Amino acid sequence: MRRSVLLVPTVGEQLWSARLGGVRWIYAFTDETALARFALLRAPGDQAMDYAALLGARIVDEIVPSLGEPGGLAVDVATEDGSMFFPPVVGIVPEAVAVDAGGTGEERS
Repeated sequence: MRRSVLLVPTVGEQLWSARLGGVRWIYAFTDETALARFALLRAPGDQAMDYAALLGARIVDEIVPSLGEPGGLAVDVATEDGSMFFPPVVGIVPEAVAVDAGGTGEERS
């Protein structure tokens, strides 16, 4: 996941995400086909869905810590039997924002 280029839908200048179970999940897709499946379910009407191409490492190392709340990465959420979830835990996100690191999930000094 870290070395993969992922397609992340955008809304304005924000990455598409949703809060579920106390975690802000950033949605990402492994290819345009997977993104298109999601767009058919979520995009308003026949409107095109904009996206950013980002390395998985950039998402979990830079973007997730900047959220200011527990955040994880949800990959290919519209793909039946193909979804992958990378929760905000040590080994996936930086320890300073991991919910299992003994802190509050917020940036520590």
